Amino acid sequence: MVNVLPPSVSRARVRLATVPHADAYVDAVLPDTAVRVGPDHDPSPWLDPAYLTAWAHRVDVVHAHTGYGHLPEDEVVCWTEALRRTGVPLVVTVHQLRDPAQPARQRHQAHLAALLATAEVVFTLTPGAADEIAERFGRTAIVVAHPSVAAPDPHTGAERGLVGLAPAPAGTAGDDAAGLVRAALSGAVSGGGRLRVFLDPGQELPGGPELARAEGLEVVTRDPARWAQQLQELHVAVLPEHCATHSRDLEVCRDVGTRVVAPSCGWFADQWSDVVVYGTDDDAGVDPVSLGAAVGAALTRPMPRPADRAWRADQLAAVRAVHAQVYEQVLADRAVGVQTPPPWTASTTHSPGSTSRSPVSRNPACA
Repeated sequence: MVNVLPPSVSRARVRLATVPHADAYVDAVLPDTAVRVGPDHDPSPWLDPAYLTAWAHRVDVVHAHTGYGHLPEDEVVCWTEALRRTGVPLVVTVHQLRDPAQPARQRHQAHLAALLATAEVVFTLTPGAADEIAERFGRTAIVVAHPSVAAPDPHTGAERGLVGLAPAPAGTAGDDAAGLVRAALSGAVSGGGRLRVFLDPGQELPGGPELARAEGLEVVTRDPARWAQQLQELHVAVLPEHCATHSRDLEVCRDVGTRVVAPSCGWFADQWSDVVVYGTDDDAGVDPVSLGAAVGAALTRPMPRPADRAWRADQLAAVRAVHAQVYEQVLADRAVGVQTPPPWTASTTHSPGSTSRSPVSRNPACA
């Protein structure tokens, strides 16, 4: 039998099941007033309605971030209905309104519709995303800034003119990875620099051997353990997403002082205003002329300073405080049968208002 609550943990702390159990963002925003429960498995066992039902008495709040994209649409609906039956409140953070890892755009839309119809409280990372959530799903989202997830390495220097790109693995929906590399290379060379392409182990360079021999291009292995340092070595980092919403790599670049070239899709410019934007389209993909021009323009700008650590620490404390307030409030509301929290007053919130949920009809496929 799984002991989801360590005996040493005080019951006064909120028992929190996060999906996923742990990653850089989930770890960063966890307040001191909460303790994560459940095994650290991937995919999360909390996504199994049977597991959730069996262990509902040992968890106070479920907070879904990511990690549910592999589930069929009806299974996500079944899971949300299990949450309703057990009475465990759900909090959702919307990181991506369009998931580039999912070829079927409709599935991600259906996942969000089911989750946001059930959630007591919705978080997101930018005001633009909150407005889109309100328009598409009729929910008001609390905006919390993406906190620091890296710190600059004092022993790592940046090379002026060095542009970095980590293309998505082959098979990602809508990506012309070879065209992306060629456009970034053209912009780097025209700006007097060179392009460093980061590949995961076993990943082949898009465009094959012919592109690998191009002047001004080098290929290195992406090292997850050193990824922040690898980004810090760059003058410019190109975000390759053609249909995403927010980016953790953008925040790492902000932390370590690397200029970012970001796609026009999503809300990257809301996340950090000091970026250079290139054109993308959900269907047509990346505009290579726009990307090349954006890389060239970024190389004419100085490398930004790393984010002020004291400011980042204050920001992180504020984000954790809002999470703590939300967890405590949804538990208090559930205890007295209230499902509409009061307006939030923290400085990291946006457009406070009703968080009432939309009704969802019972799915006959759910046990």
